[in-house]
Amino acid sequence: MEKPRLVASDIDGTLLALEYRVTERTAAVVRRVIESDTPFVLVSGRPPRWIPSIAEQVGATGFAVCANGAALYDIGADRIVWQRGLGPVQLNDLASVLHEVIPGCSLAAERVGTSAFDDTVRAFVAEPTYDHPWAASDEFEVPLAEVLGHHAVKLLARHSSMTSEEMALAAEAVLGDEIMVTFSTNDGLLELSAAGVTKATGLADVAERLGVERADVVAFGDMPNDVPMLRWAGHGVAMGNAHADALAVADEVTGLHTDDGVALVLERWF
Repeated sequence: MEKPRLVASDIDGTLLALEYRVTERTAAVVRRVIESDTPFVLVSGRPPRWIPSIAEQVGATGFAVCANGAALYDIGADRIVWQRGLGPVQLNDLASVLHEVIPGCSLAAERVGTSAFDDTVRAFVAEPTYDHPWAASDEFEVPLAEVLGHHAVKLLARHSSMTSEEMALAAEAVLGDEIMVTFSTNDGLLELSAAGVTKATGLADVAERLGVERADVVAFGDMPNDVPMLRWAGHGVAMGNAHADALAVADEVTGLHTDDGVALVLERWF
């Protein structure tokens, strides 16, 4: 493609190398993107509160599409522009379905306030049996009724003896298109969002705000939750370490996330 007018990147398994760090080579080219007045957009399954530490490494102050497209975060202003989530009725209905098709799963909910660190909102709540897949956990343990009782941008289902892919197949067979079902790790974690909410819809909103056509967007990703974005972008780039679903829809495959795969592509133009 010609020099892109907007660059979008997933974070984990894509922009980050090891130990949740961006390498100096990748950080340097992202800074050149930003210095050229080309918007650089973080597009992640992460919640807004996990964005600033990554944005700081590359000097990003623009938009971040969070929670797989369920929230738009203005990094520089520390402001949630919008959120699209699930209400208590939907959450309770989903819980009933998940407990039936994935027996033994535990549930958690991701919530968003008006900023990344809104003290008025319990950002992550999980029932006591929920086994967090990451060592660093910031959840509140609450009864299941509390998990399901308030608006959330994502419902998460965890089953430590199943793969995420196995869980997704079971859930999709019943839920169909009524709920967006995806995953960003294959470690027994399912992520559920409102119907039609994907990284692609979130990124499309940003592109429209900035007056950029989809044909002029290059996007990087590695997991099934990146597939809609890779399809939507004018040039979708899958990492060398990507899941087969992401590889199948990409226009190009670059190096591993640990080998500066994002930089290898961006250095053509910046």
